[in-house]
Amino acid sequence: MQPEFCTLPWQGGSVHIELAWVGVDDAAAPLMVFLHEGLGSLAAWRDTPEKLCAACGWRGLVYSRPGYGGSTPRPHAQAWPLDYLQRQAWELLPALLQALGVQGRYGLFGHSDGGTIALLHAARHPLTHSVIVLAPHIMVEEFGLASIREARRQYLEGDLRSRLARYHADVDSAFWGWNEAWLHPDFGSALSLGAISLELKHIRAPILAIQGQEDPYGTMAQIDGIAAILPATELLKLPRCGHAPHRDQPQRLTEACQAFSRRCLPPLPPQRDLP
Repeated sequence: MQPEFCTLPWQGGSVHIELAWVGVDDAAAPLMVFLHEGLGSLAAWRDTPEKLCAACGWRGLVYSRPGYGGSTPRPHAQAWPLDYLQRQAWELLPALLQALGVQGRYGLFGHSDGGTIALLHAARHPLTHSVIVLAPHIMVEEFGLASIREARRQYLEGDLRSRLARYHADVDSAFWGWNEAWLHPDFGSALSLGAISLELKHIRAPILAIQGQEDPYGTMAQIDGIAAILPATELLKLPRCGHAPHRDQPQRLTEACQAFSRRCLPPLPPQRDLP
């Protein structure tokens, strides 16, 4: 992906957002916005957006949130607010779409934190035509917090910092923003099932929710909880799959996205020869 940059007002200043357009070069094709995980970025997606867009006939918008990838880093003395997922969904993403001149309907493809952002955004933005979420979080589970604590240990003592550094201009900005927010004792009140339920019930777009059965960051309660609020949600539970279905089960994910798109999105109009 060849990145470009967009400047947005944000939190009393401005931020540069790293982004790329991928997929079908046709304005009539469905637009899908890709929202990365808590330690992800545009580069960390690797070729997943291009492959999915090619397989499903989508245009794709991929970007790094502030603090990640090549976007403006988080000031090291500044902690993410505990409602950072809500702010990304309700403030940053709408501002980015407006700045890029996106008009009409669009879909959301979110992984982990990005899945939560996708759900929260769709709840308040009826132009969302579809939502695909991989390993989303709608509540804090002790099961997942144990893995986040282990990630902290691996970052300080193992090779996690060096592995992440290839995807972020400021790797400490990316890691500590995410890790410290999630491990804050009050984070569970910001990401509680009760609070998220009040939002999710307003989603009108079709949802495909996918979870790996070996995900160390969340149990099936996450996507089962979405279906309990929105019974029309399509669930896909993948065996032999961890936290990243697009890496662990790429073929199965692609097939599920293709079928979901055929059911939920209008096909491209046929091309006509000019007279």
